[in-house]
Amino acid sequence: MMAAASLVPPAMAAKPPIDEGELIVTAQLRDQPRTDVPISLNVLSADDIARYHLDTLEDAGSLVPGLQVQAQSPNDPGFGIRGITSDSGASFDEARVSILENGVSISRSRGSYIEPFDIARIEVARGPQSTLYGRAALIGTVNIVDNKADPAAFAARLRVDRGNDDALTVDTMVNLPLSEDTALRVAGRYRVRDGDIRNLLGGDDFDSVNTRALRTSLHAARGAAAIDLIASYEHDQPSGTSFKSITYRPTDPVTGAVIGDLGRTSGAALATAPGFDGDRPLGLNRTIWGLTGLASYRLSGTMTLNSSTSYRRFNAHERFDADGLSLPLLTAAEDAAGRQASQELRLTYQTDALTAFAGANYLRESASQRTPAMFDERMLLARLAGALNGGMAERPATDPAPAALFSDSRFTAALLQAVAASTGAALSPAEALAIAANLKPQHLETSTNGSRTHSIDLFGDVAYRVGAGIELGAGVRYSRDDKISSYSSALLNGRSILGGFLAGLTRPPAVRDALLAALATPGAASIPSSAAFPVPLFGLSLQPTAGNGSDQTASLRDGGFAWRTTARYEVAPETSLYMTYARGRRPAVLAGSAPTIPLGDAGFDRLPSERVDSYEIGAKTATGRRLLLEAALYRYDYSNFQSTALEGTQVVTVNRGKARSYGAEGDVRWTPSGGFTLFANYAFNHSRFADGARKGNHLRLAPDHSVALGMTLTAALAEMRLSFSPTVTYQSRVFFDDDNDRPDLQQPPARLIPDNVQDETQGSYALMNAVIGLHPAGNRWRVEGFVRNLFNRKYVIDAGNTGDEIGLPTFVAGRPRFYGVGIVLNFGAG
Repeated sequence: MMAAASLVPPAMAAKPPIDEGELIVTAQLRDQPRTDVPISLNVLSADDIARYHLDTLEDAGSLVPGLQVQAQSPNDPGFGIRGITSDSGASFDEARVSILENGVSISRSRGSYIEPFDIARIEVARGPQSTLYGRAALIGTVNIVDNKADPAAFAARLRVDRGNDDALTVDTMVNLPLSEDTALRVAGRYRVRDGDIRNLLGGDDFDSVNTRALRTSLHAARGAAAIDLIASYEHDQPSGTSFKSITYRPTDPVTGAVIGDLGRTSGAALATAPGFDGDRPLGLNRTIWGLTGLASYRLSGTMTLNSSTSYRRFNAHERFDADGLSLPLLTAAEDAAGRQASQELRLTYQTDALTAFAGANYLRESASQRTPAMFDERMLLARLAGALNGGMAERPATDPAPAALFSDSRFTAALLQAVAASTGAALSPAEALAIAANLKPQHLETSTNGSRTHSIDLFGDVAYRVGAGIELGAGVRYSRDDKISSYSSALLNGRSILGGFLAGLTRPPAVRDALLAALATPGAASIPSSAAFPVPLFGLSLQPTAGNGSDQTASLRDGGFAWRTTARYEVAPETSLYMTYARGRRPAVLAGSAPTIPLGDAGFDRLPSERVDSYEIGAKTATGRRLLLEAALYRYDYSNFQSTALEGTQVVTVNRGKARSYGAEGDVRWTPSGGFTLFANYAFNHSRFADGARKGNHLRLAPDHSVALGMTLTAALAEMRLSFSPTVTYQSRVFFDDDNDRPDLQQPPARLIPDNVQDETQGSYALMNAVIGLHPAGNRWRVEGFVRNLFNRKYVIDAGNTGDEIGLPTFVAGRPRFYGVGIVLNFGAG
């Protein structure tokens, strides 16, 4: 396959010209055969994507060693490379894995997951790539390279897939030459599918797909100049995510009748609180659009100037049932928005012995995240007291009682007395009943974090052939950031009675008794604080900032260097050995958090830049496209490793100290004949915390072992060609949180409710997929059948989540068996 149109300088004449059969990559910002790149690199070509019917980034990630792609929804993806995950939605957090489209960063979590359609290839570079790709490339990059407009010939394509669960995918593309050196290309995707997880309360099933995407590109060239303008748009509106509790069985909230089971991947009974967040249904509404301009100008036979200009914007609103129950104990939402503008200039000098470039990048970015939540204080009290079943001896503890029971003040008063007694406090029946009458069925809280960043990067890289097949390289990048972080939190309908009650139980007896007596006052939730009523404006999951929601800010200036050195020995024209040492750097974070006391100041923690020292050796060999072998050994040493911690019911970003990873990867691709292709890859990764309370813990979403095997068999059938392409993927056990769900790390006071069961993990599993296709010579059309997860393996892609903060961890199911048929029609040049 030929490379897509590139805006990097072509290889010079000293090396043999690139074979048209070779797969050309741009991982080092210039066109190179894959075996010439002295970093660990995996490439999925357009042929691979079509052959194995890779419809999503998760599908693609399963075939790349060392890459994990997890998506609860398009709004909440996790990308992991060699055990390091990038997925935080907080506006002030920095990415660790750089997601790129056409070499431009789209790494902001809530806008980084896109539909892969009409693309030339996906390049996955492992290891620190900060010198090449900047701030978000601490541990690697995923570069999605779109097909660009091509003046060479007219082409059009239509693909239609129909599958189970009412699935429909329509991909279209038209490439229209406008002149000898100008062309327009328009590509679009429409993809829908009903939910995988049955909604036991009626309505839309959970985990559906509803996506529309459009991309338009214009290519123009004149003399030594060329430019590609790309405009993209995507809108996602799937149903709610299947946050399923395995602690409590699904029940009818009216009758209490059991309507489901405790299976992690079976039907769910999820409910929302009426009136919350505009009464919008469970699910996501996300829009992304962007404009990118890529330009190059050949100054001379050895000098090229490249420019990359980009503007990108996203808005996403997601509403979810955070507790996993049919009862509306906790309903939550997230509003995320971001804008990013960047400009990069790069001057490249290339001769037969030397390739060097230097450049500068300017980034201006703003982002915000609003997280409203609604609690039913009566139901949460029952959860604290272990009485969600209504305290009925004849009712299993796994079966929540009907919602109406929690309106009975006598029942909730008895729970208040029991909770108070467990702390040594005595609460009279009358006082308990008065407090119970004040408990709020809908307590509303919200917090908003924001960030603004101005960043300037200066970078350079050089590779020099010193002779005898030896190439030495080095690169450096300096980043300077000016950041402003903001934070606010507010109680939207008065103080939390339950929050005040729990806070009071921790106070000295005299203060406690006075506070409890005040909370028994009729209407205590909405009485303003005063000398006559000296009760603070207590929150439940967080405390409000001054003025009950004032926006507070802090600023940070940060700068530092990242670098790399490489050595490559060309044993033969298509065989290389390489060694690299690199220092990766994730910029310092200014993390905002709620006050520790009502109406206090927001907290702002400056977390130092996260750093990794990377050591790698590897080998690559290829014989055209017949055989490709790659292998690598690596070690990473991290300092100031940033993670999250639960403080009460608030998730905050913290410095976890040191972590270490080491591993090995191997990749084989073999095509002994035109009718047979085989690939196999394996990744071993040992990623652990190296100090602190989490010492020895696995990093999240980091399997020790992952394997992918696949092949394509093609046979003549009359005047047709019949192909069969099965794949098998395997991964070992993963944990979904850095605490590895260890009970000793989840006890009071760190947790409001202790977690004594280590179940938030997914054991090893394998999945089998297959595609069978029929097409004539020339490939003008193709019909195919496909199946993913052939044996319908049950597994989860996430566990814990927001509900874990109140002792209600939830589980998100992986995709069950999916099958269908499709047709592809090619017109013109194909």
